[in-house]
Amino acid sequence: MEDFGLYVILTRPGVGHAAAAEVAVRSGVRMLQLREKEMADGELLRVAREVRTVTRGTQTRFIVNDRPDIAVLAEADGVHVGQEDLPVGEVRRLVGEGRIVGLSTHSIAQARAAQSLKGVDYIGFGPVYPTTTKAVPDPVVGTALLGEVMGFSRLPVVAIGGIFPENLSAVRAAGARNLCLVRYLMEPTEPAEMERRIEEVRRWMQE
Repeated sequence: MEDFGLYVILTRPGVGHAAAAEVAVRSGVRMLQLREKEMADGELLRVAREVRTVTRGTQTRFIVNDRPDIAVLAEADGVHVGQEDLPVGEVRRLVGEGRIVGLSTHSIAQARAAQSLKGVDYIGFGPVYPTTTKAVPDPVVGTALLGEVMGFSRLPVVAIGGIFPENLSAVRAAGARNLCLVRYLMEPTEPAEMERRIEEVRRWMQE
């Protein structure tokens, strides 16, 4: 799988899920994940199908967090799982060979182990900095360990966790080519402001 640049995660978007997906598609975002851990199953499926309607037929690939069953039912492009979720092999059996499977990693050992796991298309690595987007965040890994992972990973690596414009240059200096800024992109309440921030981040990533 090739690098894809900015990875947008929909977690309680200020503009709403459908509007946020529309902004991502309009902005040319290539990877869009729905991550709503507290949402009831029926509502999650409804929202996933709503986002799928927006992204279908575009260059934006739609990923569902944690839930291979929702990913299949919503006809998403893939699923992203964590270390405590179903094993990657079982996830691959559920979603089939045609879908993307991403895996979160939070240490050098986990990132190394992911390299030999059959069925993993990319990994997330973090949190790079302290984050409040998870109820129980994993220990901070920092940019030094991120740089180490970038040095050995055969898979695309998504840098995630506590990334904002003010530390973006340090993350980029560590070698990150794919990254995610959750809070910064989810807090706007107007689509135009969300779009402006996406374009701003993409421009900085190209510098």
